[in-house]
Amino acid sequence: MNEQGSKKLQTSTMEKLKRFDKLRGKLVQPGEFWDLVVLTAADNEQREAYELQISEKLGRKEIPYGIPYHVFSDPPGAKIGNGGATLYSLQQLVDIYGKALGGYRVLLIHAGGFSQRLPSASALGKIFTPIPLGDPLYQMLELKLAVFVDIPLHMKPGVLVTSADCLELYSIGDDKRIKFDQPGFTALAHPSTLTTGTTHGVFVLEQQENSGVADMEYRTSLHFLHKPSIKTMRDSGAVCTTGGNPLLSDTEFVYTDSTFYVDHQTAMSLLSLLKETGPLGCEVDAYGDFLQALGPKATVAYTGNTANVTRQESSLQEVRQKIFHHLKGTPFNVVALNHSKFYHIGTTAEYLFYLTEDPCLRAELGLYKVLGCSQNFSSKVCCEILSDVEPTCYITPGSVVEYCRLDSGVHVDGRSLLSGCWVGTGLKVPSGTFMHSLCINHNGQSVFVTVAFGIEDDLKKSVGTPANMEDLKFYGTGLVECLAKWGLCPESLRFSGDTSSCSLWNACLFPVRSDMRNSFSSTLDMVQVLQRECSPVPMPAGTKLISLQEALQCKNLEEMFKYRRLMEDVKRKIVS
Repeated sequence: MNEQGSKKLQTSTMEKLKRFDKLRGKLVQPGEFWDLVVLTAADNEQREAYELQISEKLGRKEIPYGIPYHVFSDPPGAKIGNGGATLYSLQQLVDIYGKALGGYRVLLIHAGGFSQRLPSASALGKIFTPIPLGDPLYQMLELKLAVFVDIPLHMKPGVLVTSADCLELYSIGDDKRIKFDQPGFTALAHPSTLTTGTTHGVFVLEQQENSGVADMEYRTSLHFLHKPSIKTMRDSGAVCTTGGNPLLSDTEFVYTDSTFYVDHQTAMSLLSLLKETGPLGCEVDAYGDFLQALGPKATVAYTGNTANVTRQESSLQEVRQKIFHHLKGTPFNVVALNHSKFYHIGTTAEYLFYLTEDPCLRAELGLYKVLGCSQNFSSKVCCEILSDVEPTCYITPGSVVEYCRLDSGVHVDGRSLLSGCWVGTGLKVPSGTFMHSLCINHNGQSVFVTVAFGIEDDLKKSVGTPANMEDLKFYGTGLVECLAKWGLCPESLRFSGDTSSCSLWNACLFPVRSDMRNSFSSTLDMVQVLQRECSPVPMPAGTKLISLQEALQCKNLEEMFKYRRLMEDVKRKIVS
């Protein structure tokens, strides 16, 4: 998108932010906002953490009040995916509101999962990821509410389904509004490169003259492709040409998915699937499994394709077939937002890039003002979010420091993310480092653990058994070699939880310490040992080592909230 296009997005987004700011901390009137806002959670523990944060936000007048905010957790047992979470959330809404639900406009934000690709959000949830915007500070929840602030005013009763780690920015003109008033499914669609289409859902739309020229078009989708190859896009007719639209730089593009609406009647029909399937024992994808069943060109063939499935269950194909036959023939409409962008902010690398390097999002959200840059900047910057940083510290451009205390003389090298840490005097954090401190309950006491990983480390990669741990890479080094440098033998390494799935996520590597500052320095010592050639530096005898997974299971939410509020108060005093 060219500079003119990005400027229009900025103007449109600024208007939405202003409208939402007028609603923050206010009692909203009927029809002025959503009737219900629902977050999904992975389990009851995560649900409780979300409910606490929602309660705090309402108490501190950070979000509109006068409407219910619900958090629904997945049932115990097998992972059910965001499609399963949609079904169970609908069921719980019916249980609470009954027939009255037929008059409500519902925003459903999928926020479950443990954020293994952005571990700074693992403890408190990716929907509560801080964004350097607004006063009081925005988190992803506020940003999602702001971006969709106009939607409920022009939406018939039903459910808008969206994700916590995605951001949709669009410009449709001052005199236009997105209307969700048709039966069935209506999805937002964004022009994207063909390469982007291979990792998203892609719509095959009916042919239409001069398509792609207007800022917004209402179209009918013939078929939905889930993470297709470029050849499949071409063969299916998904590839479009710009049609002279100056805002699209590529001559070819596809329309990719993000958020979708389901009218109330269709939502209730969708809910009846639970009666057909019984308790779900497999992951159902709200996009890959629901949307692929829609459109006149949809076939049952996709139900046997498990190429994009993270975990294959024997019941998956049967459940998919029931979904397909249940939804076949349901209307499938698309709002083509030809002047829009879709941002995924669900990994550490993406978080760093969008806050410190990408000039587009920073301009479109107005972040350049917060980051102290000129509006037309294109260079890397550093980003401090509610942190107490001594003047003698140096944070290299490309790094983010959030909810941290940095004592004098601290140096943070580039492309690093520090979250909730107390960094002692004169310490140096190597480039490409992620570090996050958590308060946990251990033996009846509040103590601390700081986890650290390389920015590119894969916390989801599993090697099956401890015998294969050498295949796990920590800061680019085999885990066995890392253990040797820490004076530990492979046989002593413990993996928490399911030991048939060994990964950096459940490897017990990080020392438990009595105070926050010592916790950080102890883990930093481990990282620095890997950065230089030196003799092994053994752990002190009796050191308790735990994994990030284990730390999350015993996290002290009350103390973590208290610390965050303390940092907010400290920052206010510094600014004033």
